[in-house]
Amino acid sequence: MLRNDFVYAPRLNREVALDIYQYSDLPQALLLVNDGQELRKMQISSLLDNTRAPVAIVGIHAGPRRLQEYGIAGYPDFAGNGAEADRYSAFITDTLLPYLYHANPGWKGLKLGFAGFSLGALSALDIVWRHPQLFSFAGVCSGSLWWRDVPLGPGYSDEKHRIIHRIIREDAFKPGLQFYFECGTEDETADRNGNGVIDAIDDTRDLVQILRDKGYTAVWYDEIPGGRHDMATWELALQHLLQLPYFSGG
Repeated sequence: MLRNDFVYAPRLNREVALDIYQYSDLPQALLLVNDGQELRKMQISSLLDNTRAPVAIVGIHAGPRRLQEYGIAGYPDFAGNGAEADRYSAFITDTLLPYLYHANPGWKGLKLGFAGFSLGALSALDIVWRHPQLFSFAGVCSGSLWWRDVPLGPGYSDEKHRIIHRIIREDAFKPGLQFYFECGTEDETADRNGNGVIDAIDDTRDLVQILRDKGYTAVWYDEIPGGRHDMATWELALQHLLQLPYFSGG
């Protein structure tokens, strides 16, 4: 079942379109998804019908300032992108969630996750990490985990300048969080350190290891052979994600 809705975001100064997908009248989990307009290309309604996953999915459509709204709150990249990520984060927590819970009272006590693709995945991860009192799951499909505060060059360091890696490594352990990461073996071709592994995989594996070193046990890494930075790959990733115990009811 698909229904459409809209909510006004004062801090973004725009109306945000929502696509809501739901198989069960009694979902056990709620999943927000950045770049929700892309879900229409992924046959999500059929996927929910076929898997009978007890989850409600809210696809949040991106706006014309996507490159500024998505990112890491308070940490634009070296080119100044993501400058409005703090406003987007506040929209999610202060406007969207209260609206959804008011419109759907039965959702109030559900497990809450947030997922996305590419830059939208980085945004979802950042919001989950900063608000563990609200969220308990992050789904990161081909995440822009390269997000750095200096350009590549002689002074660049993976350890110092990949922002989300640094934030999570230096922050305190936050109990109860679960994570799903997906990356395709053909997600890109860049290999900045020349180790024969594409950057997207290096960045994802490194962050997975940071989380495991912090003590997280519910961290799934899905490396898809032949997977690309595209909708077909992310549709497959969502199929895998929805089969996790967090969403399958196991």
